[in-house]
Amino acid sequence: MKGKKVFLRAVEMNDADVLYVIENEAEDWRYSDTVKPFSRFAMEQYVIEAATQDIYTSKQLRLMICENKSDKVVGLIDLYDFNPLHKRAGLGILIIKEYRRKGYALETLQLMIAYAFKSLQLKQLYCNIGADNTVSLSLFQKTGFQQNGVFKSWRYLDNAWKDEFFLQLIAI
Repeated sequence: MKGKKVFLRAVEMNDADVLYVIENEAEDWRYSDTVKPFSRFAMEQYVIEAATQDIYTSKQLRLMICENKSDKVVGLIDLYDFNPLHKRAGLGILIIKEYRRKGYALETLQLMIAYAFKSLQLKQLYCNIGADNTVSLSLFQKTGFQQNGVFKSWRYLDNAWKDEFFLQLIAI
């Protein structure tokens, strides 16, 4: 999948190093359920599994987001909780800090949405975003996601309970 700024590609063995750095960025753990660092070995095992299993087996598809002009990895995008029976999946994206606010995330979401609806023939995509994460909320809403629910006091962050929004994008 290729856009004007980025292309999406499968995870490859030489991505273990960049995944190790990205997954161990403690500042970003607040957006997931990660609570401890990953080992280099764990990242290598993940890469091997990602290369040998398809989305129907693992129920997840992670793609590397790469900048067209340099081939550098600028982030990751995931389809998770893939459910072919009900034709839905969760969608998550992470852009490496120094590449944020350059339009990569928006284009990446557009590419993945098109892939999910056309190639995988999904009916809907969903995501959960912290109520205070205005940047991500705006990003997903720009691609048509609508807020359809609120999980009250869903995450405990910074010594306080935080709400989380449930967003969906339903194919027409």
